[in-house]
Amino acid sequence: MSEIAVILVAAGDGARLAAGIPKALVKVGNLSLLEHALKNILEVKHLSHIVVASHEDRVEEFSALAKAIIGDRVQISFTPGGISRQGSIANALEAVNESTDIVLVHDAARCFTPAAVFDRVAAAVSESGFGVVPVLPVADTIKEVEQDVVLGTIDRTALRVAQTPQGFRFNELSSAYKNATTDFTDDASLMQSTGAVIRSVHGDALAFKITVPADLEYAQLLLQGTVEQRSGIGTDVHRFSTDSTTPLYLGTILWPGEIGLEGHSDGDSIAHAVVDALLSAAGLGDIGSNFGVDRTEYSGANGSVFISGALELLHEAGWDVVNVSVQLIGNKPKMAPRRAEVEFALSQIVGAPVTVGATTTDGLGFLGSSEGIAAVATALIQKHRGGF
Repeated sequence: MSEIAVILVAAGDGARLAAGIPKALVKVGNLSLLEHALKNILEVKHLSHIVVASHEDRVEEFSALAKAIIGDRVQISFTPGGISRQGSIANALEAVNESTDIVLVHDAARCFTPAAVFDRVAAAVSESGFGVVPVLPVADTIKEVEQDVVLGTIDRTALRVAQTPQGFRFNELSSAYKNATTDFTDDASLMQSTGAVIRSVHGDALAFKITVPADLEYAQLLLQGTVEQRSGIGTDVHRFSTDSTTPLYLGTILWPGEIGLEGHSDGDSIAHAVVDALLSAAGLGDIGSNFGVDRTEYSGANGSVFISGALELLHEAGWDVVNVSVQLIGNKPKMAPRRAEVEFALSQIVGAPVTVGATTTDGLGFLGSSEGIAAVATALIQKHRGGF
């Protein structure tokens, strides 16, 4: 991959945080938001240059803190902030090395964003050539309100929460900023105003933004490791249908050419095991007690329906999903060719990373004789910010 530069926007006053100092200098634990952000950025692959858009009155202080973290490991520059976020980034772009191919624009307020998110965004920019934004699904029900009157409910299935870093080809972003005549809330919006295509990749719950005191409290608890977490396990077994025309659904996606599984719904062992793991972790029963076979509305339903239903129950109880892991057990179908597709589909629904593996029983039992398949899933959940 070509050279990558990261612009770290750290010029905000932090008025809503009410700390009395620039937001990037506010501490979580023993380090400032600026220092936490830089520690994660240092782990980014192919990193060649960091440009910190600093608070205009504290450039020297920002420089001292940053250099103590960075040392000589990567080139770092400092530019004064502008009167807006867009102005700060425009200043920073002027300092980026001309040899840079990809630039990632990140907010210091999202200081716990893992390096993996940066790498994911950069890889997607490199592969597609388009701008890329990390996003998460919207968990809450969204209402359209005028004054105090609720006008209606907005379909959230296509809505996503945008995070940073946002990645672009350096020359394209630089040109867009030089020609901008309107102030935009993020870089993707500015690029879209030029006709650019923007793609998305999965973000991370740790990329939350510290804006108000409650966010800072959550960050302190997260750093101290006192956020309540629970794990759960789920299993599901289905036999193959005797009807060769029954379609196979696994991981919520269709597997053409494969014989399906028997069941009240679509027999998706992977999805059903995920549901049981999530519900088990939260102490909310299992798939049978919540979506039983006596519920005719679930006859033939896709596994995504049950996962979404379980997620609603978890959210109502104050839980967020950290990650899910699933192991498929059986001789067929072969998971390897479609593993990435299944993981992507499930991660999009769950709103957190889902990994999938597969194994056999060396010919033992009904699984070894290809009479059916089984799946075992584990889930890790934690209390969401609304609980603090």
